[in-house]
Amino acid sequence: MKTENIQDAFENARKQIRQACDLYDECRLDENKYELISYPRRILEVNIPVMMDNGKIKTFTWFRSQHNDARWPFKWGIRFHQDVNREEVKALSMWMSFKCAVIDIPLGWGKGGIIVNPKELSENELEKLSRGYVRELYKYIGPEQDVPAPDVNTNPKIMSWMMDEYSLLVWKYSPGSFTGKPLSSGWSAWRAAATAQGGIYVLEEILKLNNDEIKGKTIAIQWAGNAGLTAARILSNLWAIIVWISDSKWGIYNKSWLKIDEIENLKSQRKSVIKYSGAEILGEKEVLEKECDILIPAALENQITEENAGKINTKIILELANGPITPEADEILNNKNIMVIPDILANSWGVMVSYFEQVQNNMNFYWSAEEIDQRLKDKITTAANAVYSTSKEYKSHLRSAAYIVSMKRIFSAMKDRGEVS
Repeated sequence: MKTENIQDAFENARKQIRQACDLYDECRLDENKYELISYPRRILEVNIPVMMDNGKIKTFTWFRSQHNDARWPFKWGIRFHQDVNREEVKALSMWMSFKCAVIDIPLGWGKGGIIVNPKELSENELEKLSRGYVRELYKYIGPEQDVPAPDVNTNPKIMSWMMDEYSLLVWKYSPGSFTGKPLSSGWSAWRAAATAQGGIYVLEEILKLNNDEIKGKTIAIQWAGNAGLTAARILSNLWAIIVWISDSKWGIYNKSWLKIDEIENLKSQRKSVIKYSGAEILGEKEVLEKECDILIPAALENQITEENAGKINTKIILELANGPITPEADEILNNKNIMVIPDILANSWGVMVSYFEQVQNNMNFYWSAEEIDQRLKDKITTAANAVYSTSKEYKSHLRSAAYIVSMKRIFSAMKDRGEVS
């Protein structure tokens, strides 16, 4: 992914907030409110020295952004990626705040990231980096203050290392200090599929509100990662037809349908989708431009821009990735009457189940997968209907409506705390 795209993410986030503010009188008539929510409260940058396996010390830089704490405590994901930078982390922290508010969970949000390609580290080096991260941060986090979670290239094992290091540093076992841990360390049931399953529940609800259904719809998915593959599996079980899918380099197409079992088997062996038998091979970005009923970007930011938005040939876009569409592209898609189900609604359900894990850890009482699924469905129905009805009230597309729903809740909390009038 191009670095300049990541650096644009922060300004794109501010533009999306501005567009919603221009529709919402409380924000439009009070420029101070826009200023308060269009910048993160604080940014932290730290260098972490790690003794590598070759006996040499290597320093890794990490960034930490806290956007808004009106709905305290902070909740945030940690990503390990070579392209992490300050602007990206700022943007992601802002999107996370609005995610928590649109699904109405009592959390503020931030984001964190380390500049590292984890594939280049041994497991020993990765553990040292993870524990070193916590040693630099532990005074500023905790179950009732600031709770990290996994994100890109971080997983239950890494979260378990971090939780263990935090527990050692504070002299007590603290399972609620991190979420996304292994089941044996207090992981919530149903966590792994949450983002994809939640996104499909949102899609089902929005289609239902438009007197439509998933069955028989043709689907294109950009990026066969965890969320993308899980979504493909769920949609196939709902009788949708997966015709396009890609990984980080290549895409494949079969007009009849793609066999998800075969793709899952290839990815489990770390093989490219081009090894799939009986499919047309395309470039990874070409998947975005092929005809389908529903397009699902599940990669990284800024995949659909003003350069390729005019070529998008779909009816609905479900954003499982964070910020895959730029504001300029949004306008083009809106003019083409393509419905975009925005990221802050569509992919917010990972944080919902992460929140459930945090609650269960603090209670030391755990719900079944069925109970969590039902709680998730209830939240989704409420959130999707709130966003849809707001879009009708303000005559806006779903993205601005989702931001308006979020802003109302954030400003209400800020008023209660005396931060705004």
